[in-house]
Amino acid sequence: MVISKPCTYAQAASLSEWNAAMDTEFQALLKNDTWSLCSRPLGKNMVPCKWVFKLKRQPDGSIEHHKARLVAVGYLQKSGIDFHDTFNPVIKPSIVHMVLTIVVSFNWDIRQLDISNAFLHGILEEEIYMTQPKGFEDPVHPHFVCKLHKSLYGLKQSPRA
Repeated sequence: MVISKPCTYAQAASLSEWNAAMDTEFQALLKNDTWSLCSRPLGKNMVPCKWVFKLKRQPDGSIEHHKARLVAVGYLQKSGIDFHDTFNPVIKPSIVHMVLTIVVSFNWDIRQLDISNAFLHGILEEEIYMTQPKGFEDPVHPHFVCKLHKSLYGLKQSPRA
């Protein structure tokens, strides 16, 4: 049986593994003080958000874990309002080659490092408002919005922040 990832929140919400993955992501966002809830300010651009799902697999193809990520729909951001500067970190292949050459010449070990929620630590300079995540709306304030304090995947300025 081939297990596939859901394409929509509705598909994911019907499965306990994906609900647990969304809850884990949501709790990480809250713990990191990524946003605070506030009433929707007049005249401000509202950036929607969506859930993105991925199956993390072991080398043998078995499922390691279910990953849900909350992503801002950044292509709806307005230049000069929601962001001023963007940045895309790139690395030249020659730099990778040089680093690997040094590692081999000194007989060093090389390891991969995966930092969970790495993008979520950058502090935002701009004032950005986002809709509440689907399935995790505050029951007391369902019409409030998220005022972002820290960067979120999908924002134009996330790599810079």
